[in-house]
Amino acid sequence: MKRFLLAMITMTLLFAVPAWAKTRSGLVTMEFDLGGQPAGEVVRLWIPYPVSNQHQLISKLRLNGDYAATGVYTVPANGTPLLYAEWPQGSKSRKLTLAFEVVRTELRRTDFPAREPAWNPTDYAEYLAPTSIGPTDGAVKELADRIVAGKTTVLERTRAIYDWTVENMYRDPETIGCGKGDVCYLLIKPGGKCTDISSVFVALCRAAGVPAREVFGLRLGKQAEQDITTWQHCWTEFFLPGYGWVPADPADVLKAMLVEKLELTSPRIAELRDYFWGGIDAYRFQLASGRDLVLNPAQAGEPLNTFGYPYAEVGGKPLNFYEPQNFVYRFSFNEL
Repeated sequence: MKRFLLAMITMTLLFAVPAWAKTRSGLVTMEFDLGGQPAGEVVRLWIPYPVSNQHQLISKLRLNGDYAATGVYTVPANGTPLLYAEWPQGSKSRKLTLAFEVVRTELRRTDFPAREPAWNPTDYAEYLAPTSIGPTDGAVKELADRIVAGKTTVLERTRAIYDWTVENMYRDPETIGCGKGDVCYLLIKPGGKCTDISSVFVALCRAAGVPAREVFGLRLGKQAEQDITTWQHCWTEFFLPGYGWVPADPADVLKAMLVEKLELTSPRIAELRDYFWGGIDAYRFQLASGRDLVLNPAQAGEPLNTFGYPYAEVGGKPLNFYEPQNFVYRFSFNEL
């Protein structure tokens, strides 16, 4: 207990909010009811588990339900935390509720170093590697080389890729969920949602020799009480030598263009384009990262493309997490 309290105090001290930064805080409640699934099958549930970091403070976690087993684990490949629960055959009720308070700060990175120090790409091999649907060779590599031609630094190459993404992709409201992020398909039809747009940016960065990764999270409500069940969001980070990880969110620029019916040349989009290069707002919090994931305990199905949504299996067969009417869950936000 003393060790746990010391860790919490240390995290609170590290969570310093700059005077200029906006914050958003509230109670997030995740409710699951899998009682409608066949009674004769084992039901297993994995949920991305929120933890504190330098930009978000998670506290007062409360868990209850009628599960037979539960535990907090991490994904072996990258340490993403998860909550696991299981119900045995014959269970008539399968309910779980996870509630927690979150405080998130706005993040803005503009004080980039004037010179780029030497760095070793081997140290960031994980963030330069291809994924199952995010290759870094072939057409992706050819496009990346054209985009960054003449750019000599990581910052210059990454900004060129960010600008290309904003100028050549678009948000497609017909895309299911956040999109799969199938990069080769998206180079042919460059419309999608946040995971699609972020995945193209990340793949092009990696193909250009820039370490990059997707971040998966959930948006926080802007009203006092809101249903946020379908508010999953994906943004990106790239590694800048001599500085650290820098956020970028081209998907939110393109979302604003669609929602606000704006042209790429409008002053509002120019403002957002600058803001989401090195900045992200406080109306989101991080849950997971990584692609092609084997969970812990391991799922029976294929590796997960992403862990931005909860995942469940009934009798070893995955439920469709895009259908909260069948895979019954509800996320809510209450302002604090």
